Amino acid sequence: MFRTILQELLLSSTLTARDLIDRLSALDPDTPVCLAINPLFPLRHDIDDVIAVQDALGRTTVYVTESGDQQAPVPPEVTVAAGWHEPTEAPRRVRTGIAAQ
Repeated sequence: MFRTILQELLLSSTLTARDLIDRLSALDPDTPVCLAINPLFPLRHDIDDVIAVQDALGRTTVYVTESGDQQAPVPPEVTVAAGWHEPTEAPRRVRTGIAAQ
């Protein structure tokens, strides 16, 4: 069976189980894992389950499901590393009218 260029592009940009295992194996096994979802309003979600299903052609795809509960905003360093946002710094605040002590 020949793959089209589009199929090759889609497959090459999809994280595989091997990729995920390699990345996670470099970490302490007791490190919590969660999902960062929605680049425009990034929130942390807890992982609920990992489910493998087969399509009509017998190909397996793994789905990582989330619990449905939004936990907290995703830290800025995560959104920058993911390429969702540019690095930014909070503007400096200048306080006026406060006597020096």
